[in-house]
Amino acid sequence: MSFRPALCRLLLVRVIVATLLLLVPAAGIAAGAFPFDQEMILDAPKMGRVKRMPMLIVEPNGNATIQLWCKDMSGRVEVSDDTIRIEAGPLPDAFPAMMIDGQCTPERMQADADMLAELVQMTGWQHAGDRLVLSGPTTLRFLASNH
Repeated sequence: MSFRPALCRLLLVRVIVATLLLLVPAAGIAAGAFPFDQEMILDAPKMGRVKRMPMLIVEPNGNATIQLWCKDMSGRVEVSDDTIRIEAGPLPDAFPAMMIDGQCTPERMQADADMLAELVQMTGWQHAGDRLVLSGPTTLRFLASNH
């Protein structure tokens, strides 16, 4: 009769372990959800003295605002599981209304073209904490804005 309490403890341990195993994937899914409606700022060194950094904001319906080093544009983003597809038109001719003279150097304008070319080639995404990592031929890292 002494083995009965041991059997009950073993059964209890198995139930606890099974419950924990069921909870861990659910926590991982919640932590890795795509950061819709968040300002995600490119994790890169600043270019010169200008504070503006590229930013990506994706709405749950797929509409996106893409702010590059100099110019702003709209786009469409499709997200599923761990894949992403970003569509954007050509760079607009006009600068945003709040630009100051001299803010967009030829280097920054070239960086806009390069960044846009990289964004539309992204095929994968991963989100953990305040970081969004987009992958494709290159890797782009974004941080959630704190303002």
